[in-house]
Amino acid sequence: MRIDKYLWCIRVFKTRSIATNACKQGHVKIGGSNIKPSREVYPSDLFTVRKNQIIYSIQILDLPPSRVGAKLVDLYRKDVTPKEELQKLDLLKYSKEYYRKKGVGRPTKKDRRDIDDWFTPIINTEEEE
Repeated sequence: MRIDKYLWCIRVFKTRSIATNACKQGHVKIGGSNIKPSREVYPSDLFTVRKNQIIYSIQILDLPPSRVGAKLVDLYRKDVTPKEELQKLDLLKYSKEYYRKKGVGRPTKKDRRDIDDWFTPIINTEEEE
């Protein structure tokens, strides 16, 4: 089975073309050397994939007949990624700023409503006597 097809089948990449491009760009390596997307892989091969700044090490256990469900992926691969790489993933989560700082950038819909409420005059419903 081709490496790009295998990566797609075990759900490392969402599409086969993304897996092909990763191979062409040198993000997939076997034995430390770049490989072409058409490289045939066999059970017991060990390769590395660089995805989202993390280098995953994967050992092939078996070749799937076609794309498999997420629950069945572990039948066809063994993740032997070092713990140091997985710790990088935790650091990456903490380093991202999920929320924009107050006063930076365009106001959100909620911000705009709050501003509108602030400047809208309150209509006095009581009759003045």
